[in-house]
Amino acid sequence: MTAPRAPAAPIASPFQRLAALVRDVAPGRPPIDLTVGEPRHAVPDFVAPILAAGIADFGRYPPIKGTPAFREAVAAWAERRYALSTPLDRDNGIIPLNGSREGLFSAAIQAMRMREPDGTRPAVLLPNPFYAVYAAAADAAGAEAILLSAGPETGFLPDVASLDPALLGRTLALYYASPANPQGAVAAAETWSGLVDLARRHGFWLFADECYSEIWRGTPPPGVLQAADRTGRYDRVIAFNSLSKRSNLAGLRCGFAAGDPAFIEPWATFRNVAAPQVPIPVQAVAVAAYGDETHVVANRRLYDQKFAAAAARLAPLFGDVMPPGGFFLWLDVARFGGGEAVARRLWAEAGVKVLPGGYLSADGPDGANPGAAYIRIAMVDAPERTDEALARLVEMLS
Repeated sequence: MTAPRAPAAPIASPFQRLAALVRDVAPGRPPIDLTVGEPRHAVPDFVAPILAAGIADFGRYPPIKGTPAFREAVAAWAERRYALSTPLDRDNGIIPLNGSREGLFSAAIQAMRMREPDGTRPAVLLPNPFYAVYAAAADAAGAEAILLSAGPETGFLPDVASLDPALLGRTLALYYASPANPQGAVAAAETWSGLVDLARRHGFWLFADECYSEIWRGTPPPGVLQAADRTGRYDRVIAFNSLSKRSNLAGLRCGFAAGDPAFIEPWATFRNVAAPQVPIPVQAVAVAAYGDETHVVANRRLYDQKFAAAAARLAPLFGDVMPPGGFFLWLDVARFGGGEAVARRLWAEAGVKVLPGGYLSADGPDGANPGAAYIRIAMVDAPERTDEALARLVEMLS
């Protein structure tokens, strides 16, 4: 299977494009903004005391590889979460990040640095729709960005296995998100196993974006480390995660990458001169957060409550809207005029701000944008405000 090419350079951020779309529009009702995937649930109680206790450590440069306590907490959490029988390398298989986005960006650059030139232009594969930083990473690395359709025909996840072996042979890295942003689709364990096998067979890096891994309905999503563990090794696999979603700590800017030491060890060496460190008190918060599941369960219950209410309210217009993971609604509004038209009208008439799905996608060679028919709604606000926003949406479209 061939795949369309992404833009040569990243476009403006989706939120900048939305601002331009509604710049001349006044909200028709008191505003409710459900655009940014920024959790608005309570920050865990343990955060402030830990930061206060470690205030003196803000005066120290942190180690780029993280504190031993941080690496142990991450490894222990991942081994519990995914029932890993193969221990993660505490010394060279885990590294702290300033949020997963920072790591997802710089990983492609590191992959390019490690590549042996062979006369071909390397490709970076990304789903379409996609998290904008994937395209930015491919551009910064000097690779060709290749879009893989991730619409309803493929279960909202890219079909990598059917790609041309020649393309896979020049692939530098594959970005693969589960739960997917924005669709909320979840990859099965068998899908992850197939991707791990492909990465090893063709010699590319599998970058698994799992920052929504703890926001799910019903069953915890499988992960890439779990799939790699079945083979007894983590080569060619890097998992990215953060505290932003699971612990409502988007502003803390703390995440991690874990997996193949052959990638992470030289990446740490490069990052020591090229990337920001994570402050020691922030790492201490992470140690506590990865050691506690109580706040994560409570957080997930709030999302369950909001999605249950959304399913009931939206069913007459949209049918089943419940995604298995993540905290976004991905609504097909083609029959109401498409994503841009509905987003603009919703702001003008109802005071509700949502993101047009086309701003999270790129046009294919036929000029069609696979996200153009959709709007993305971030279910991040309090249950009452979220329900009010959805009620206004239904009222407007009805």
